[in-house]
Amino acid sequence: MPPMLDPVPFFQDFVENLNQVFFVYDPAANEVVFVNEAYEHIMGGNRNQVNQELHQLIARLHPDDRPYLANCWRRWQRGRLEEKEIEFRLLDPDGNLLDPDGAEQWLQLKPYRQQTGAEKELLGGFLEVITSQKEYIANADKFNAKKNATLEILSHDLAGPFIMLQQLAEYMGEQVSSLQNERLNEMISIMQTTCKESVNLIRDFVDQEFLDSANVELKTERVDMVERVQQMMESYEQSESLVDKHFQLIAPQEPIYISLDVNKFMQVLNNLLSNAVKFTPDGGHITVTVAQEPTTVRFTVADDGIGIPKALQAGLFDRFTKARRPGLRGEKTTGLGMSIIKTIVGLHRGHIWFESEEGKGSTFYIDIPLDLASNPDGQHKA
Repeated sequence: MPPMLDPVPFFQDFVENLNQVFFVYDPAANEVVFVNEAYEHIMGGNRNQVNQELHQLIARLHPDDRPYLANCWRRWQRGRLEEKEIEFRLLDPDGNLLDPDGAEQWLQLKPYRQQTGAEKELLGGFLEVITSQKEYIANADKFNAKKNATLEILSHDLAGPFIMLQQLAEYMGEQVSSLQNERLNEMISIMQTTCKESVNLIRDFVDQEFLDSANVELKTERVDMVERVQQMMESYEQSESLVDKHFQLIAPQEPIYISLDVNKFMQVLNNLLSNAVKFTPDGGHITVTVAQEPTTVRFTVADDGIGIPKALQAGLFDRFTKARRPGLRGEKTTGLGMSIIKTIVGLHRGHIWFESEEGKGSTFYIDIPLDLASNPDGQHKA
């Protein structure tokens, strides 16, 4: 058997040639004991002076990310860090939020903790710039949310004319029945069937988008939900003339961060908005509110529509609920939407409930636990 080669030179050379910053920190000594060469061209520092430069790096952290990172740091030292990847933003040396390309500079830390003895521990990890990936994902999320909102608006806008044609065809059928013209009656029947199937096809397509999303595994990330809800509401506010409803968003100016699957959760809000559109008469009002509570973020979707009858309220969140009703324009419903909404909210350790009075409208509330940065103990509380 050939002698075993010393792997240390290989790993040293490997680490030195990484395009990621690799570092090792000794909490007992309160200093970085190793950092590779990538630190110099990625972070713009001097690896031989990394400990002297630490305070400068900390000062460059984005203000919104500092509480989150401080909380992660405390849990990392205690061995209670759950995150496998930590994403944050870094200001440039002059304190600006933008990098030379005009985008926020995002970094991702993959942390590691090694207990080398009863007292001794080392913290380390890999740090890389992920600005381009974040830009791509942010744009994809933005257009995905816009796509879902547009589908809902179009489904409502397109269904209206088909339903009107169906009603006109039914009226025409009644008026010409006395003529006993078999060919004419057949043509009117085809008109009725075509209109009905077209409405169902539009609704089925939109519903399938929601069902497909619900069956995909959660992928959580830390997101400013004020910004995301604003983006969604822009589509609805621009469509007021199409759906003949008045939309309003009530939200703070400052960001509110939560860890969630943003695509799934935005579809939850979009589905609630879609229901509000379906059950609110022309000229009605629909208001979305985002507010930070002590341990949660509360999302509210309120309308002044027809409301939910008392007899249907108890089973509203049941799968294939008997509470399903066609919309005011005849839009079909599968009875699955509210059940999926409750499931997705539950997966986020959230809570959903509603208040409704027939003839006066409905208000749906969703509470989602605050991001870890907002909770000093690092625990989610519902």
